[in-house]
Amino acid sequence: MPSDLPLARRDAIAARLAAGQQVSSIALATEFNVSEDAIRRDLRALAAAGLCRRVYGGALPLAPGTTPMKDRVQSDLAQKRALAKAAAPLVAPGSFVFLDNGSTSLIIADELPRDSDLIVATSSIEIASRLAARGDVHIHMVGGQVDAVIGGAIDGIALEAVARLNIDTCFLGVCSLSAAGGVSALDPADATFKRALVSRSRRTLILATTDKMTARAPHRVAELSAVGSIIVEHDAPAEAVEDLRLAGGKVVRAESHASPSI
Repeated sequence: MPSDLPLARRDAIAARLAAGQQVSSIALATEFNVSEDAIRRDLRALAAAGLCRRVYGGALPLAPGTTPMKDRVQSDLAQKRALAKAAAPLVAPGSFVFLDNGSTSLIIADELPRDSDLIVATSSIEIASRLAARGDVHIHMVGGQVDAVIGGAIDGIALEAVARLNIDTCFLGVCSLSAAGGVSALDPADATFKRALVSRSRRTLILATTDKMTARAPHRVAELSAVGSIIVEHDAPAEAVEDLRLAGGKVVRAESHASPSI
């Protein structure tokens, strides 16, 4: 099925990925009668748009629950802002804060205490941009190749940079949170990056919308006992909250008006 139109070819490849099919660079090059370099450019563009995951020799469809960050930022805004407001008083003036990749961290960037001489690090360009708009924090940017699905850099360059930090408070993004599974992530590289953050942080805070307490993710990041505080929604199920506490989690329930209640 040769084609001289790169955009039409990319659309055809994207449709297969959206249908859950794995694609091979060699097979696509033969089918479309183009070079493997042309197919690799297509796959890079699709990955940058958050439409697939690059792997050696081709690409994989996105796993369930791995919606690109740009598409997650508008969901559950009120709940995430209530959690962020509850967490803000826990940040000490003059501290070094790390905002992990994620849509909730984007809101935390708005709610951190004002004029508190904070140094705030992140590997997300979008979060760094939001921090820059405030004009009252010192921004430390962790570099590396940005993953469109994760929303920031989590590669070896980013890991090396994190290994050299002494973080006071880390706001850790999570995909799943449970008594049995602890803190977990969907992506193995993301899980490795999060483990590095936990190991370099004096205190780790998690802001968890209720859906994270029922979600499942395969890659364990940390035990609940390794987390400083878990901030949940004001109406999070009592049984699930109690299970987290029994497993060693220090749970803070945000009130509906966003003030914390232990």
